[in-house]
Amino acid sequence: MLVVRVHPEILRDQGLPTELLNEKSIWKERYRSIVDLEEHLHRNGTRIIKVFLHLSKSEQRKRFLKRIDQPDKNWKFSLADVHERKFWRHYMDAYKDCLNATTTHHIPWYIVPADDKDNARLIVSQIVLDALKDLKMAYPKTTSKRRRELKAIRNQL
Repeated sequence: MLVVRVHPEILRDQGLPTELLNEKSIWKERYRSIVDLEEHLHRNGTRIIKVFLHLSKSEQRKRFLKRIDQPDKNWKFSLADVHERKFWRHYMDAYKDCLNATTTHHIPWYIVPADDKDNARLIVSQIVLDALKDLKMAYPKTTSKRRRELKAIRNQL
C-alpha cells in the first residue's frame, strides 16, 4: 500500500485494469477496503489493535549506522534502505494519509514515538494490556448443576 503510493510505477506495472488506476479514487477505495474489512472483523468479535511506531529520520540514520558497524546486525541492512530513505517525505505523507483514512471510532491507530525503544515497548505493552482488560475475560462460573454432573462423572472414573 505505502510503497506503491510512493512509487506509482510499481502500481502501474501490476497489470490492473486501467479503470482501477484512477489516481483520484484508487487510494480512497483502498482505504475504504481496509476500513470495511476491519469493521467486519470488529462486528464479528475480533479485537484489532493498530500501532504505528513513529521513528524520526535522525534515529533511523543512527540505527542504520549501527547495523553497518556491528557485524551481528549487518543482516538487517540493505542498500535499498538508503535508496528508500531519499523518499522520506513521501513516505511520511503516505503514512499520514493512510492513518487518517483508516482510523475509526472502534479501531483507532495508536501512534507511538519509537526513537526510544524501551519507552516505545512500554507504551505498546500498556496498549495491549488495556485492550486485554477491556475484553473482561474470566473463566466461566460453575453452576451447582454442573458441579453435581462433575461429581457423577468423577464417581464413574
